Amino acid sequence: MKKEIYSYEEAFKESLRYFQGDELAARVWVNKYAVKDSFGNIYEKSPEDMHWRIANEIARVEAKYKNGLKAEELFTLLDQFKYIVPQGSPMTGIGNNYQVASLSNCFVIGIDGAADSYGAIIKIDEEQVQLMKRRGGVGHDLSHIRPKGSPVKNSALTSTGIVPFMERYSNSTREVAQDGRRGALMLSVSIKHPDSESFIDAKMTEGKVTGANVSVKLDDAFMTAATEGKTYVQQYPINSANPTTVKEIDASALWKKIVHNAWRSAEPGVLFWDTIIKESVPDCYADLGYQTVSTNPCGEIPLCPYDSCRLLAINLYSYVVNPFKADAYFDFELFKKHVELAQRIMDDIIDLELEKIE
Repeated sequence: MKKEIYSYEEAFKESLRYFQGDELAARVWVNKYAVKDSFGNIYEKSPEDMHWRIANEIARVEAKYKNGLKAEELFTLLDQFKYIVPQGSPMTGIGNNYQVASLSNCFVIGIDGAADSYGAIIKIDEEQVQLMKRRGGVGHDLSHIRPKGSPVKNSALTSTGIVPFMERYSNSTREVAQDGRRGALMLSVSIKHPDSESFIDAKMTEGKVTGANVSVKLDDAFMTAATEGKTYVQQYPINSANPTTVKEIDASALWKKIVHNAWRSAEPGVLFWDTIIKESVPDCYADLGYQTVSTNPCGEIPLCPYDSCRLLAINLYSYVVNPFKADAYFDFELFKKHVELAQRIMDDIIDLELEKIE
């Protein structure tokens, strides 16, 4: 059956009606979320069409299971963004046969074992680009790269350190167009790495590393040294019993630099890494090879290499009965019911993503 095609003006007009005159919402929806092909043909005229697309696809998966949810039930949860709101990639990609788009929002990538080589660095760059062109946000850690001045066996004789590769990955992010939206990248490094101060300072130069968020992984030993005015030992490799590089620093001074730079430029972010590992589910299975290494671009979720996350929001406002009145209350029963359904929908999206991968 031939799908109806809408002009931009038609889709914008109908979306403007849907959003009750909110021009920004209407333009963002048409530009970023309406199904379209590479020739500019638009196949949805408002979020109502999008929500039916998503509901029908999830219902198709649900039909495989006992007491499957029907499309009408799912549409009621999604309509008007009232209760359950799939975020970004699921909203764009579910049921979209015109674009190769991931249903996962974000990925963490990395290389097991020895990864300090140009081959490994370029492999990560290639994987980052391949994910970004499919609409995925990416995070990866740079702690495996040897510090500046380390001996190497190529014609350079010494390593350039972390910062040039931060710029490389940042530029790759800026180069990948994603339907008018820029890619999203998180770069992290351990505070134990001898180049971590250069990493912390990298974005203080205007125009540098503009395609990435950067966060430094702080361990408990560093924070204790910073608060007690003690020195802290950095080394490379960071987890080696026999490091090739060892460096003693003033932890308090470096902590103050992190605070100053975050105040001045909003970066770096900080990841309290020992706390993250203690609370991590995958790292309970470290003996089986699972290891959390970085986070998605906005830091919501730490992940192992080649993990991905699908994001979904629940609109809490819709569970407030009689808002802004003396008898206002939160409908916990309805909220509980919808949280269970939201988790079920997220499981269904994994089924849909496996279909996409195939």
